[in-house]
Amino acid sequence: MIVSVASGKGGTGKTTVTASLAVSWSRPLVAVDLDVEEPNLHLFLKPEVTDTEVVTIEVPEVDESKCTYCRKCAELCQFKAIAVMGKAIMTFPEMCHGCGGCMAICPEGAISAGTRELGVMERGVARGTLPCLTGRLRVGEAMSPPLMRHVRSCMRAESAERSLDVLVDAPPGVSCPAMSAVADSDVIVLVTEPTPFGFHDFKLAFEAFSPYGKPIAAVINRAGLGDNRVYEFCTAQNLPILAEIPYRRDIAEHYSKGMILAEMDEVLGELFTKLGQDLRRMAKEARHA
Repeated sequence: MIVSVASGKGGTGKTTVTASLAVSWSRPLVAVDLDVEEPNLHLFLKPEVTDTEVVTIEVPEVDESKCTYCRKCAELCQFKAIAVMGKAIMTFPEMCHGCGGCMAICPEGAISAGTRELGVMERGVARGTLPCLTGRLRVGEAMSPPLMRHVRSCMRAESAERSLDVLVDAPPGVSCPAMSAVADSDVIVLVTEPTPFGFHDFKLAFEAFSPYGKPIAAVINRAGLGDNRVYEFCTAQNLPILAEIPYRRDIAEHYSKGMILAEMDEVLGELFTKLGQDLRRMAKEARHA
């Protein structure tokens, strides 16, 4: 079972919720940070890193001694990562999406595969038994989905090999990285706050993820702040609110120190235990629907 914790915008408490779910989960689990542009699940779970793998993408390298400057590669590439100007050919590795089309279409076999570093994937173990995977994008790298695909592939392999549930900390928002992160999910959890900005982005996220046809549930962080529009929207959409985290200073102080919210007191511990149970129930019901 794969549960993705997402949000319409940053700062809603998505990673706080993910960390608390991870330590409250009643089944064997792998925790995965797919917010590769700014991963911070490790700040809460504090895994001991056991392996760091450099992740690369294929980019074109041209042997000009074979090139006839036919322009087929340049005409194919929609991202302008390769260009032919007269008797000169240029490649732009940072713009390449790694599809391999230019290599396949070249009639002279003049284009071979080079590599560009995307970032790294870290494997680790938190609290002695909780496996963790973290994607970390290279500074200056523009494309996160290829790195995320590699982490997701490793995530699925580890889950299948060891019969583990998967808990994903997804990137915020509704752009390509967020959509890629939730694609494998059995259940999507949207963490929001009851403020005008929170509601606006929560609504965008719900509308973006709904076409996947996955069960979606809401968690309201900082409950008691703002207005009732989030609640009214959830009622209208028949969207279950599985947990509400109170708007309290002591809670903010606790997680600002990198401490796990589920371990703050018994009430919050029970809240996240029940949240995990409800998410497993939703996933089971969806599989048998």
